[in-house]
Amino acid sequence: MNSVPRHIAIIMDGNGRWAEKKGLSRTAGHQQGVKRVKEIVREAKKIGVQVLTIFAFSTENWNRPKPEIEFLFSYLDRFLSEYKDELIREDIRFKTIGRKSRIRKTTLKNIQDMETLTGNHKSFLFNIALDYGGRWDILNAVSQIVSDCLSHKLSRSEIDEKIFGGYLSLREIPDPDLLIRTSGEQRISNFLLWNLAYSEIYFTKTFWPDFDAECLNQAVSAYSQRERRYGKIYE
Repeated sequence: MNSVPRHIAIIMDGNGRWAEKKGLSRTAGHQQGVKRVKEIVREAKKIGVQVLTIFAFSTENWNRPKPEIEFLFSYLDRFLSEYKDELIREDIRFKTIGRKSRIRKTTLKNIQDMETLTGNHKSFLFNIALDYGGRWDILNAVSQIVSDCLSHKLSRSEIDEKIFGGYLSLREIPDPDLLIRTSGEQRISNFLLWNLAYSEIYFTKTFWPDFDAECLNQAVSAYSQRERRYGKIYE
């Protein structure tokens, strides 16, 4: 039996539908969703989770309307500015994974500044997947491995699951023990494809803007009742 997962990953889904049901704009849904992120970080840290990874913006999200994309990144800049003091006070390390080349320079600098500022924090890791896709992650790792083999930094015979994992975005971060997806959808949507191989999955119909601390604890409670066998048989 399990208790509190060391690493929780969340696909935050349903901002737009939450707003639509309330007769609000999609941006209002995203604003409420960002507020919910702070609550979940606080609660996860409080109950003993060590790492929280949220899927904030996928490689496919670039297909959304340009004004919505611009709003999301503008709100991310605001989020980082407003959240800085709490991250410092609570000893929370901030990190992002995903492509960097397509993110606008001002936002990228804000991200890099926050990662540097909190880089030595040990109590909790708050990890944001931004312009991230699981297939991209795997292909990127393969490309780096090929390059290192060609330059003789790595030999083909050395490549195993541990070596390969070290080329992925999470690298030194342990794989998620629990994946949560909100809004009723039941798929992983190209998120951490390699790292979720043995993660427990928890689906809930609750839209992300309504997913509060109590909802998180319900997910953790469900996780604690499961047996993680990893292909083995336990008597």
